[in-house]
Amino acid sequence: MTDIVYCQFRFLTPVACLVACLLMLLLQGCAGGTRAPIEDRHNSSSTTSSSYTVRRGDTLYAIAFRFGQDYRALAMANSIEPPYTIYPGQRIRVAGVDTAGYTLVPRVTRPATRTGSESAAPTPAPVSPPAVAQPTRPPLKSARVPAPPPVAVAPAMPARPANAALTPVSAWRWPSPGPVVRGYSATVHKGIDIGGQRGDPVVAVASGQVVYAGTGIIGFGELLIVKHDDVYLSAYGHNDRLLAAEGDRVTAGQKIAEKGSTGTDSVKLHFEIRREGKPVDPLGLLPRK
Repeated sequence: MTDIVYCQFRFLTPVACLVACLLMLLLQGCAGGTRAPIEDRHNSSSTTSSSYTVRRGDTLYAIAFRFGQDYRALAMANSIEPPYTIYPGQRIRVAGVDTAGYTLVPRVTRPATRTGSESAAPTPAPVSPPAVAQPTRPPLKSARVPAPPPVAVAPAMPARPANAALTPVSAWRWPSPGPVVRGYSATVHKGIDIGGQRGDPVVAVASGQVVYAGTGIIGFGELLIVKHDDVYLSAYGHNDRLLAAEGDRVTAGQKIAEKGSTGTDSVKLHFEIRREGKPVDPLGLLPRK
C-alpha cells in the first residue's frame, strides 16, 4: 500500500503525500463499512404501543373496531361513561384491555325506591323548633293584583328513537348482491368481499344504530359501522356514497350506502361482523344463498 502511494505521489511534498494517504484510507473504510440505518417513519404519531390519540371524526366504536376491542371494555378501561363521548387530543389506552376482566352487561336504570333493610329502618320523627313570639304589625291594606295571563304549555316531545334500547339480532340478511370474491381469514382478512357493480345497494344486515360514518379508518374507504345490540357490530367498507349518518337508527334491509371502490382498486363491498369486538366469519351467520 505504501509503495503504491509512493509511486502515485512521489512528486508531492511529504505533507501532501500524508494527506493523500489519509484520504485513501478513509475512502476504503467507507466502502467496506455497513450502510447507515434508515429511519422508519411508518408509524403514525397518533398511535403508540399502548395508547391512541383521538383525532377529529373518531368515535369510541371506531377506535375499538380499529384495535379489535369491545367498545364497553375500552370505555371501562379509560373511565368513559355512556354515551361514550371522546374529544380530539384525548389519549385512549388500547393495550392490555381484556374483556375477561369486565362485566359486560347493559346499563340498567334502577328505580329510586328503597327495598329490604333500607325500607325496614325506622324514620326518626322530625323535631319542631321551639316557637318564637313574633312582634305584632299593623294590618296592611290589601291591594288587588291582576291575575297573570294563562301560560300555554307545550306538548311533551316523544323520545327520539335513537334513545330506545336495541333489540338482540334474531336474523341476518345479506348486505349486498354479488358473489363473494374473497373469503374470511382470522389473521389476514377479517371479513368478506362482495363483488358487483358500482352503485349496487348496500343494506343493513339487521336493525341497529349507526355509530360511525366516515373515512377515518385507513384501508376501508367510505365506512359505516352499525351497532345492532350489546354483542354485535357490522361494518360496510369501500362505499361510493354513504346514505346514513352517525346516530341514525336503521332497520333490517334499509339502504344505507352504495357500493363503490373508495380505498381499494376495484368495486366491492368489504363486510365484517364483530362479536364483542372480535371479528367472526360472516358466512357463519348470513343465510345460505
